[in-house]
Amino acid sequence: MSELHKFLFEGLPVRGMLVRLTDSWQEVLRRHRDGGGYPQAVTELLGEMSAAALLMQGNIKFNGALVLQIFGDGPVKVAVTEVQPDFSFRTTATVNGEVADGVPLSHMVNVNGQGRCAITLDPKDRLPGQQPYQGVVPLSGDQHEKLESLAEVLEHYMRRSEQLDTKLVLAANGEVAAGLLIQRLPSTGQDNLAGSSAAVQAEGDALGENEDYHRIAMLAASLKPEELLTLDAETILHRLFWQEDLLRFQPEDGPIAPRFACSCSRERVATMLKGLGIDEIDSILAERGEVEVGCDFCGAQYRFDPVDAARLFLQQDRQPPTGDQVH
Repeated sequence: MSELHKFLFEGLPVRGMLVRLTDSWQEVLRRHRDGGGYPQAVTELLGEMSAAALLMQGNIKFNGALVLQIFGDGPVKVAVTEVQPDFSFRTTATVNGEVADGVPLSHMVNVNGQGRCAITLDPKDRLPGQQPYQGVVPLSGDQHEKLESLAEVLEHYMRRSEQLDTKLVLAANGEVAAGLLIQRLPSTGQDNLAGSSAAVQAEGDALGENEDYHRIAMLAASLKPEELLTLDAETILHRLFWQEDLLRFQPEDGPIAPRFACSCSRERVATMLKGLGIDEIDSILAERGEVEVGCDFCGAQYRFDPVDAARLFLQQDRQPPTGDQVH
């Protein structure tokens, strides 16, 4: 079963999360396999993105979708993972070209240095005029060097955009997608320090200066990808942090179990088609006899014949547009 674990290091300004996707990740791949599947390197990238996005969603208190997007000028034009507050997720990629096994991120997305990473927080109940928050960073480091892994990109994003020291270990294959996150917290005003007998000083609170965080991050970095993919969560945490006092979160309604789910629907597709306008829809009908829309996330197909299309423009309701594509 897919699972996500949250924990704190008692008395230290450090928190962590571990996610392992098994059945939910296999369901994602099954749906994409029906449409031809992805090259191995793209499968691994999407698995790492799924694990990372779930870790980030678990790291914030936010009633809305978190969307992690990588896009650029390589054969992988765009890769997207969306995670809802209940930890349901979906992921997809657009690939236009050959992708060899084992190639780094720069070869897939950032060939000519135009690659970008975007993280969007889209509130579930937007206020009138409210726009989603989005942060966008290049797929390069402080010296403009290309970053070769998703973990490096997100660590850099957290340091630059959120001012948080972060260590990520990510891995994925055709069976499992997994990730470990370690993050420094400010020493003052954090729940993990309340009631602890240990006194934590604020002078180690600046970015890059906390020794406790660096020690634990080094332990996390020793985790090998094959261990992350093959060992269960309890074994991983014990092997890495057996000398640390971990405080584990135990949700009242049971363990956090990420799952695949897609939010596409015929109603959302209908709204998107109305946004194209009646002239565009009529031209598609004249050429093909019907309008067919396929969801890139789950593979669902929605078909609208001339009668269905006519009804669209008799309806007056309006909904937010969807990212589904017309084929």
